[in-house]
Amino acid sequence: MVDPSLGNTPSNFGIISQAYTFYNRFSLGARILVFMVLGGAVGFLVGEPATAVQPLGDLFIKLLIMAAVPLIFFNLLAGMTGLADLKAFRRLLIKTFVFYGATTILAMTAGLSVISLVKPGLGMELTSNIDSSVDEIPVPAEILVGLFPENVFAAFASGNVSQIVVFSIFLGIATVLLPTEKRKTLSKGFALIAELLRMLVNIIMRFGPIGIGSLAAATLGQYGSQIFGPLSFFILGIWTAMILMALIYMLILKMFGDFAPLQFLKQTSTLWMTTASTCSSLASLTVAFEMAEEKLEQPQDIYSFTLPLGAQLNKDGTAIILGGTLLFTAQAAGIELTPASFLPILLMGSLLSMGSGGIPSGGVVVSLVFIQAFGLPLEIAAMVTGIYRLLDMASTTINVMGDMVGTCVISHSERNLLNVREKHDL
Repeated sequence: MVDPSLGNTPSNFGIISQAYTFYNRFSLGARILVFMVLGGAVGFLVGEPATAVQPLGDLFIKLLIMAAVPLIFFNLLAGMTGLADLKAFRRLLIKTFVFYGATTILAMTAGLSVISLVKPGLGMELTSNIDSSVDEIPVPAEILVGLFPENVFAAFASGNVSQIVVFSIFLGIATVLLPTEKRKTLSKGFALIAELLRMLVNIIMRFGPIGIGSLAAATLGQYGSQIFGPLSFFILGIWTAMILMALIYMLILKMFGDFAPLQFLKQTSTLWMTTASTCSSLASLTVAFEMAEEKLEQPQDIYSFTLPLGAQLNKDGTAIILGGTLLFTAQAAGIELTPASFLPILLMGSLLSMGSGGIPSGGVVVSLVFIQAFGLPLEIAAMVTGIYRLLDMASTTINVMGDMVGTCVISHSERNLLNVREKHDL
């Protein structure tokens, strides 16, 4: 007599196969969204035990960062050496810095404005039993010197993105100055390796739903109860400022780009779920490259330059946190900031946000430095450290969104310039 359980085996495999086929019908973004929602729900309901799946999320982030460092290097080299000449490179550099500088100031203004209206710090009682130690304020010269690697191999080993970017720029300039044939040969080699690394990212992203779902579960499991705590109005204020900045990006894209805002957000949906879950600009950068090429169809010589540079220097989400935390602290301490103080706040905040790249929890670290610079008590910023993950989800998303919008705007500008020149030649 045949065991009934054996007779069911084919049907069981059939059900699994059908389920897998049905699963693959959905886009990667849709799969990530489903796992993110499910993970968040589990984390919120289960609570602290949900943090047991954190290692799965951490492994996913590590895999992305593993691919990110060499991808940044070769993508940037491929983009630079693909430019026609140094004149084109100089024009691209100026446009990139102007855009990133302007949006950083807008972001800090948004953070200050929203927190000044919400006033979450009023009525709080400061205590003195919170550790508020902070390092010395870095001066501009130290930040500038720190961008240049003393040992290139050490920069790669430590994952120092700013130094890798600087080295890539110098090596790219040297390659552009070579004879045409040699330059083209090297450029093709850089592009080929960059393509290989992007393929690696595609493989890693297959595990995205599990990794991001695990991160969502761990985050809500750890911080779920704190959403409704005494810092809820501050969290609400910061998120409101982030949303306001996203709307500003969409307005800029509408006015100076060639994408409708809804089309842009739909095409890059996978990227925003990655940024919100990983809270890592570096890990998200690997996905950003893929979105720029495959979904937005941006020129490689543009996005290979603007995205890695933006990942280091364009920290609009961090700027919002800096401005918001400073004003939050001032409100809690009963200190009134005069309109005259807002100019140094904007200038110093912009500089510190640019120098925060590569620092773990960079936003909260530089917030301590920022607050100390204006002689405000540090204990509130120390309290913000406990809920920083909830802020970092939005901050990383805004950081990367600024880079992507800047890429679209700059590439649109370059295409218009090319069209004008072609008409002039005719």
